[in-house]
This record gives sequence, structure tokens and C-alpha cells, in this order.
Amino acid sequence: MSKLSEAFEGKKFVVTSEIGPPKGTNIEKCLKDAELLRDKVCAINVTDIQSAVMRIGSLAICHLLAEKGLEPVFQMVCRDRNRLALQSDLLSAWALGIRNVLCLTGDYTSLGDHPETKPVFDLDSVQLLKAVMTLNEGHDMSGNELDGTPNFFAGAVVTPGCDPIEPQIIKMKKKIDAGAKFFQTQAVFELKQFESFMNDVEKFQVPVMAGIVVLKSAGMAKFMNENVAGVFVPEGIIKEMAETKKEDRKKKAVEIAARIIREIKPICQGAHIMPLGWDALVPEIINQAEL
Repeated sequence: MSKLSEAFEGKKFVVTSEIGPPKGTNIEKCLKDAELLRDKVCAINVTDIQSAVMRIGSLAICHLLAEKGLEPVFQMVCRDRNRLALQSDLLSAWALGIRNVLCLTGDYTSLGDHPETKPVFDLDSVQLLKAVMTLNEGHDMSGNELDGTPNFFAGAVVTPGCDPIEPQIIKMKKKIDAGAKFFQTQAVFELKQFESFMNDVEKFQVPVMAGIVVLKSAGMAKFMNENVAGVFVPEGIIKEMAETKKEDRKKKAVEIAARIIREIKPICQGAHIMPLGWDALVPEIINQAEL
């Protein structure tokens, strides 16, 4: 059974983080970063060809984590595989000891390092969730019976900072109907906006984990405000980063992330920490957040 599922069922405030597979075969650092999270987080997401930049696949790294006794969350994007490959990879993941899957549509290929790539998008994230649920029920998407059935704990993403928020809530309901059992959000920086969103979706009674992005600089914050839909870093936080000396930025990043987690803890079911390469900071963020 999924340990992540058990944690939510136990009404714990659940903390997860993530690692990014390398662009190449040197996986030692990736696995070392994951080891830093042992006994610190409930589960570790492994990104799937993040930002459309070619890397080792999430499936392989998730399997290695599972072998080491760490709880992986297999991220799957619809951009690169048709429904045959997606279903096949899901069955492979189950056979390799992976119990959690996060279903994503995926960034467009023009954003990555192979912009000439032909995207697939045979399914979207809602349809992928439905495919997971169908496999869990013992059939493939064409209705054929499986010889052995998985039991994935499936999750999805939502962006609580979108304006208007109504389309996000409508799609969230579709994802729940398609089988989503938990949600991770886009980066949260503004408490009141997030609290309003949580009040709106409380009726769904599905665990929501606030996305916590580790800020590296004021420039990064401004870039997200201008380019990442549904993300707003308040001016006060940007000023904090701008006034921090370069050598002290990691310390300030930990302080800000921990503070946000303490603020959102009473109103949601968990936090998903996205360190974006600063993986070594996650244990101290958890410590300062008093988790």
C-alpha cells in the first residue's frame, strides 16, 4: 500500500519534496539528494523530463528510490507518450514497486532543449487520471481485462493563484471524478489568496498540499510573477530577497519557505517543497517550519 496514502488517511500534515533526474547517466548526486530526505519527508517526487529538457526518465529513478526504501511519487506527463506507452509505463511502474503517480499534462516542447520535438498529447491530465483509475479497476482503456491489477494512489496538480479561479476549481472537480486522490499546488506565496482557495475547495474533501518553491533571488521572484501563470510573489518577499547579500540568500530562502509552511499549515493537508536544485536546504526548511 502507498505510504503517502496512509499518511493522509492518518490525518497527518504530510510533507513531500522532489528531485530532478540528471541529463546523463551520472545518477549519484540525484540519489544522494534523495537520501538527504530520508525520514524528513513522506515521499519524494521524481520529475518527468521537466521543462521539456531531455533527462533520465522518472520511472528509472523512482525504481531506484523504491529499492532503497524511499517512497517515490512517479510524475507522468502526457507530452511524450501516447496512451499505449503511458499505460505500459504505469504497469511497469507497479511491477517495479512504485505505488504513487502524479498525473500532469506537461510543458510544451518549445520550452525545452529539443524545440523541434513533435509533442504527443494523446491524453491530457484528466484522461491520464482516468486511465490510472481504469487500470486500478482491472482493465485497459479499450476495456480489455488485465492479467494482474495495480492499485495506484493517484494525484494531480492545481493552481490556486489563478484569476479567475473558477476554471481551476471546475477542472479540479473533473480530476477528482477521474480518480485524483490528492493534489499538489503551484507555488504558494500569498496566504490570503490560498486561504480563499482552500475555503472554495473544502467541499471536495480531497487532501491538498501547498506547493512551496524555494526562492533563489529577487530576480527569480520577478521572473515568476511575469512568466508563470497563477504565481504571485508579494513585493514584501521580493524586497526581502533583494536586500539579502548573495552569500546569505540560501539562509533567507530557508527562512521564507519555512515561514510560508507555518502559515499555511492550519489550512491545508500538507506541503510539497520544490527546491529547484537547492535540495540540501530541504531538511533545514522542515526543521525551521517546526514539522
